[in-house]
Amino acid sequence: MVKNIIFDIGNVLLEFKPLDYLKRTFNDENLEKLLYKEIFQCEEWVHLDRGILTQDEVVKLISLRNPKYEVHIKKCMDNWIEILTPIEGTVKILSKLKENGYKLYLLSNFHSLAFETVYSKYDFFKYFDGGIISYKEKLLKPENKIYTKLLDTYNLNAEECLFIDDTLVNIEAANILGINTLHFESYETLKKSLDKFI
Repeated sequence: MVKNIIFDIGNVLLEFKPLDYLKRTFNDENLEKLLYKEIFQCEEWVHLDRGILTQDEVVKLISLRNPKYEVHIKKCMDNWIEILTPIEGTVKILSKLKENGYKLYLLSNFHSLAFETVYSKYDFFKYFDGGIISYKEKLLKPENKIYTKLLDTYNLNAEECLFIDDTLVNIEAANILGINTLHFESYETLKKSLDKFI
């Protein structure tokens, strides 16, 4: 019997669409592709999630690698957190789950500055009973240890947990530990899947 619902953040609770952001910001297809690859798909971005680099350090490293685009890199990184906006349908699901007595937890790969910004900005985080955020623990999904850290910290039984994530490899890692899972595709399909819980 499921008692605990665990949510990823990016593209589950908050929209995260960097390519759309780059198009709005620069309106230059070649520049957009370059910045997407050099910023959002770079190794340093992963180090931000793991909490071993700061955003300022990452800007410097990417700029050193791409000196010609230093101004564009800084502009992108100065404002990218603004793209993290609530997926309202999922937020409504949160409140219903809470009303029905489920414990709610976060499990997400997230940067320090970004998490602190959205956590203070959006009220729906008050619904959560706890969570594990990658930068605080120096752990990342789909590493086994980040899941066991959540279970151990809150004394949760895997079979009583349901984990919702938009990335299949993260879902598969949770399954191996006996955690029930749902692959997030949209809040509409999530609502249908959760009907028995809400």
